[in-house]
Amino acid sequence: MPWDERFLLGVAEMDATHREFVAMADALLVASDEAFPALFAELHEHTRRHFEHEGKLMKACRFPAIGEHNSEHLRVLGELAHFARSVAAGRLGMAREYARNLPAWFSTHLATMDAALAGCLKKG
Repeated sequence: MPWDERFLLGVAEMDATHREFVAMADALLVASDEAFPALFAELHEHTRRHFEHEGKLMKACRFPAIGEHNSEHLRVLGELAHFARSVAAGRLGMAREYARNLPAWFSTHLATMDAALAGCLKKG
């Protein structure tokens, strides 16, 4: 999933974080078995910080859908933690499959939840 200007939301800090996420997700798709564990751990940590920051943005603009958005973040972080344990045990197959599905998840999340958050932030 290469970066696409259609991913821009018009909130610089969100756009920069999303650009980083896309680059990391892309790197996972082509990573060797040797490189995959470190890249997966990097994506997991980046996503944790990314979601933590978005949580602060949601509070700052009193985002009406904060509960649903945070629930989605918690679900994804739980999935990443689950697959990180498999990766740490040397089982990469399911984590690779998960990584192949990240672009579709990201596109939907961006177009719905993150676009709504960006709209809230731009009002303020």
